Amino acid sequence: MSSSSSVSDTKLITNFSEFSAQADYSLLENLNINPDAREDGMEHQPRQVFSGHYVPVVPTPIAEPEYIAHSNTLFAELGLDDSLVKDEAFAKIFAADISPVLEAVSQAGFSPMHPYGWATGYALSIYGREYIQQCPFRTGNGYGDGRAMSIFEGVFNGKRWEMQLKGGGRTPYCRGADGRAVLRSSVREFLVQEHMHALGIPTSRSLTLFTSKAETVTRPWYSEQSQTYEPDILVDNPVAISTRVAPSFLRVGQVELFARRTRNKEYDHAAGELKLIVQHLIEREYKDDIDTTLSFPDQVIKLAECFRGRLTALVANWIRVGFCQGNFNSDNCPAGGYTLDYGPFGFCEQFDPQFQPWTGGGEHFSFFNQPAAAEANFHMFWKSVRTLLESEGDDAYVQQLDEVRRGFEKEQRIAIQTMWAAKLGLDSYDEALTTQLLSLMHQSEADYTRFFRELSSVPTSIEPLKQTFYLEDSEHLNEQWQSWLEQWRDTVLENQKEAFVAAKMKQTNPKYTWREWLVVPAYQQAAQGDYSLVKELQQVLTHPYDEQTPEIEAKFYRQKPAEYFHAGGVSHYSCSS
Repeated sequence: MSSSSSVSDTKLITNFSEFSAQADYSLLENLNINPDAREDGMEHQPRQVFSGHYVPVVPTPIAEPEYIAHSNTLFAELGLDDSLVKDEAFAKIFAADISPVLEAVSQAGFSPMHPYGWATGYALSIYGREYIQQCPFRTGNGYGDGRAMSIFEGVFNGKRWEMQLKGGGRTPYCRGADGRAVLRSSVREFLVQEHMHALGIPTSRSLTLFTSKAETVTRPWYSEQSQTYEPDILVDNPVAISTRVAPSFLRVGQVELFARRTRNKEYDHAAGELKLIVQHLIEREYKDDIDTTLSFPDQVIKLAECFRGRLTALVANWIRVGFCQGNFNSDNCPAGGYTLDYGPFGFCEQFDPQFQPWTGGGEHFSFFNQPAAAEANFHMFWKSVRTLLESEGDDAYVQQLDEVRRGFEKEQRIAIQTMWAAKLGLDSYDEALTTQLLSLMHQSEADYTRFFRELSSVPTSIEPLKQTFYLEDSEHLNEQWQSWLEQWRDTVLENQKEAFVAAKMKQTNPKYTWREWLVVPAYQQAAQGDYSLVKELQQVLTHPYDEQTPEIEAKFYRQKPAEYFHAGGVSHYSCSS
């Protein structure tokens, strides 16, 4: 029996009681609580967290919550019936109200769910350099999940998932902020996670999206038709909570934090806590790849190899679909090798290797510099697990680990070359063809997604490709384009049939992509209580490779209008979320 039919034959979860019965808290059971944590979980003020892997935190409910959307795709994967979103207790939980758990305890004396969530600390490194300035205590002990908290961990259809509220209130790591997320950023995160999953990119997932009909927070943002680089006004935003889901939320920054504490000998059991979190990472993210009967140092070497493979493949996939993370620090780099932190992200429309949508990101986090950012994050991971092996006196294993580190650049280069070959329908990477193509695309200001989708039809002339250019027609460039196209067709069709090439390329090059100027109206309308465009975008973006209706094509398969090219909040934006 296929896995899909197995899931469909399983009785779907339709109420909160059945949902909560899936609870299984491996993190809380296997890692250390901060010894200074309050027993009641009312940890809503910034403080230093000196040790332990997590702090229990009771989430803060949003006022008068209203349901906006849920992921039908993820619900189906988890075995959840779509009707579950109408269950009052389920809706309360994912609007940060834990009262259903307390009521279950009151009535039955027990609940499989804990009456609190948990927040974690982590270190911050930017391009391989650790920073503590963002910590209000200038020690690094106040940096971590400021408004994100996990509230559930459980097993669904044999797979473990962790569920995390984004905007569920303050934690000890809030650094004085309000712990809330605004509707704008929550709509973006909800939509893009499922879009990335549909694109075939490893990513955190979206479960639900709720907003408040009564609670607002003030954030800097852009005035209407603003062309300023930074926000120019303060805006009252409805608050919202999106729930993101992943096998775990263990990050490079978390491993890094305990490595720093071990190196600095900040407390007696720092090395033990570093080992625990690495063991937990292997169990949560790599148990299918690493034989846990091996010695622990052997497992660490295998972990580094596996993470390197996942990370290099991830970044190659980002470039394949035009995604720019915008802020790829170590705290935004999951150690499981997937995409996380959809704040300053964007998708490249007019092709530019230095595309960067976030005003705070700079060139170092731009589109084509993402491999270098990934290597810097891997460097900090290597440095952290190296500290662990050093603390256990494993010199031979340290040398093996160093070899894994030295191999990163080669692995990343191979992953990216393999990706370009697939985008161009080639059996193997052709450097000359690819380099010339990227130069021509840059000169012609080609729309990144539309160009590759039109190329996927294996055209005989450049006319379909010219329709994807933002630059006006150029006879000189036309001649270069025609020459390139003929050379590419000769190469790609040498050993393959045209129909086969076209079909293969269309599974690599999506037709529909994230376009910020199409998403802005969705969250603007949502702020007025109209969620129809959010749901329409959800439908379109979760089928990015498919040919859709003529009406959908006319609306969403378009190039960026001129008025949006320098528009604040559209072509560029701050991370005011």
